[in-house]
Amino acid sequence: MSAPVSGAHEQLFKHRRPLIDTMNDRRQRQLLLLFATLLLCAISFFLFDKPLTLFFQQFNTGLWRDIWKAITRAGQSEWYLVGGLALYAWFRKRNRILARKGLFLFTTVAVSGLTADLLKFVFGRARPKLLLHDGIYGFEPFGHAFNHAWQSFPSGHSTTALSAALSLSLMLPRLRPVFIIAGIIIAASRVVLCQHYLSDIIAGSTLGVVTVMLLYQRFFPASADDKPGLPMPSSDHSS
Repeated sequence: MSAPVSGAHEQLFKHRRPLIDTMNDRRQRQLLLLFATLLLCAISFFLFDKPLTLFFQQFNTGLWRDIWKAITRAGQSEWYLVGGLALYAWFRKRNRILARKGLFLFTTVAVSGLTADLLKFVFGRARPKLLLHDGIYGFEPFGHAFNHAWQSFPSGHSTTALSAALSLSLMLPRLRPVFIIAGIIIAASRVVLCQHYLSDIIAGSTLGVVTVMLLYQRFFPASADDKPGLPMPSSDHSS
């Protein structure tokens, strides 16, 4: 009896081996991304955050500021939360795939945004305005729970911009370059306007991307390991 049982175990392992390898590869990529993000944030904190803020402060007036303020508004989460929820509500009984895409957009922006808000409280980083006005630079973890001036890390706008950009690029692959470039520009606007440091942008953008990657596997498991891009809706619009 031991031989058939052993053979069955070997056969089961052969079927599970690709799944285990895939999970290990994903875990390694996630750890590598986390390490790279922490390293880039540390380098930026010591070398680039202050100089960039002081550089852009001198341009923070007039038409230049107005243009970048208009750009940065696209990083507000309500645009994507309302849009995603509306898409879900409208197509919930008409087209389940489109409805799922809307729910995916809503969820990625909501989850990444709430996570960013929690991390802001945990890290308690002083915003650039405290550096410019009072010379304050650094972190005071858990020290300023409801003080907006101490909620710089990570950038919420960058988190929203990249989570929305990547979600939309998965929903509409042909427009992926447009969405990604727009997301990067929106994130950069926070540094240009002296609202965040570069390291805040790096952390927020990474948070947005990771959130989409994780939720994509949950929402669309069948296509998570295939060619990027969400499944296209079929011609059948019935529920």
